[in-house]
Parts: sequence; structure tokens; C-alpha cells
Amino acid sequence: MTESPNPRRYWSNLKIQLAENEGFVQLYSNTVQLKLESSDGKKYLTDTANTETVFRIIQSVPSPKAEPFKQWLARVGYERVQEIEDPEIATQRTREIYKAKGYSDGWIEKRMRGNGNMLFSLQKSLR
Repeated sequence: MTESPNPRRYWSNLKIQLAENEGFVQLYSNTVQLKLESSDGKKYLTDTANTETVFRIIQSVPSPKAEPFKQWLARVGYERVQEIEDPEIATQRTREIYKAKGYSDGWIEKRMRGNGNMLFSLQKSLR
């Protein structure tokens, strides 16, 4: 994504920059090294991270190749804010996802009613 001639050095510098300049000190605690198999068949210690941390890293990469990811993150964030403001949008999105996965209209309807009943019960119990 960065076209760096030395990706290992780039990653090392990026971690330092994020911790020092942007206050993202959690990067060190949110990355774990796991032995993953490489294309040569050998296993090497590789930095891994959870989804939220990976998204944060992508946001900080100053590369044109990172732009599509950044735009996608901005779009998803905007959609989430819309769903918070109007929960019906989230309901419609959920229906569309189930439909795209091949679930029948009957299954979707039953599932959506079930989720609504659980939400109603939860709201009722919190009163």
C-alpha cells in the first residue's frame, strides 16, 4: 500500500510516529505477534491487530493507495451515524444484507420480528 522499499522499516517508523505524534500509544498493546506461514512455507512472527486497530492504522497511512480504504471508512462511519439518527435505516440495511445472502423473505421477516421483540423486551426491562 505504501510502496516502501523497506516495508519492515516503514512499519517500525509508523508505529513510533503513531505513538509519539498522534497519541496512539495503544498500538503497541493492540498488536500481537503471531507465527504465520509465509509464501516460502516457513512461519515467521508477524504483527497482527484487531479490526479497529487496523482501521486506525489505515487512516494514518499517507499513500494514494490508502485513499479507497479511507473513503470506505468515511462512508461506513457516515452510514452508521445515519442509522443512529434513524434506526429504520439500520433495519432496511439488515433486510438488504439478508436478502443478498439468499435468505427467503419469510425467514427475513421472522428474524426481523424476533429481533424487534427482543429489543422491545430489553427496553421494557430497563424501565
